Amino acid sequence: MVSYTMKVKKILVSQPEPENGKSPYFDLADKYGLKVDFRPFIHVEGIPSKEFRKTRVNILDHTAIIFKSRKAIDHFFRIAEELRVNVPDSMKYFCSSEATAFYLQKYIVYRKRKIFYGDGSFTDLMEIIKKHKKEKFLVPLSDSHKEEIPRKLDRNKIKYTKAVFYRTVCSDLSDLSDVNYDMLVFYSPSGIKSLLENFPDFTQNSTQIAAFGNKTIKAVKDAGLRIDLKAPTSRAPSMTMAIEQFINSNGNGQ
Repeated sequence: MVSYTMKVKKILVSQPEPENGKSPYFDLADKYGLKVDFRPFIHVEGIPSKEFRKTRVNILDHTAIIFKSRKAIDHFFRIAEELRVNVPDSMKYFCSSEATAFYLQKYIVYRKRKIFYGDGSFTDLMEIIKKHKKEKFLVPLSDSHKEEIPRKLDRNKIKYTKAVFYRTVCSDLSDLSDVNYDMLVFYSPSGIKSLLENFPDFTQNSTQIAAFGNKTIKAVKDAGLRIDLKAPTSRAPSMTMAIEQFINSNGNGQ
């Protein structure tokens, strides 16, 4: 088995560049003289209203909506507008976090009595939902949603309808065909899927692959690729910490 060890100088992170200009990756780049590029390998597209109509989901059959993200909010109200559905003032909203709840102000008048939110985890939000079992919930999701949400709703005998409002699709990366990086960093199985769709003849050779999370790690292995760096670990709870340890162990940090 060939062992590939090399110094890391150029890193491609398969995520959008942080809008606020702050990221642990920038600190890492400054500390070790690295070139770090950001590029989303996937992006979100809304389901066309014609396609949504075929699901026969009637928004007005529901008395409450569960939102896990801002994207879910955007695409719910987009579909409602395209279908000319007038969402009633009586509709209640259950959001995963306070930040997601405040985002609703983009579309509705914020009234505390009809907006509820958790601490960011669905487990916490579920405790709130359980107190409103009389409601009939609509859950806008992506095509690649986690099964945690419907599983917990079923377990607690909540009346709900889940519906796909948006999907994750592979981005066009053709402009990267002649660009080489020492390390590729992935945070989701979708990123690996995009890599292989864009470059079906991709040969890893000495390119280091870093993966965050068990599902991403599994996707790398299932694709027949070599995984060089896994996170999180007990010593490195973040990807940047894991990369820093990797760099030091391979002689970069000297």
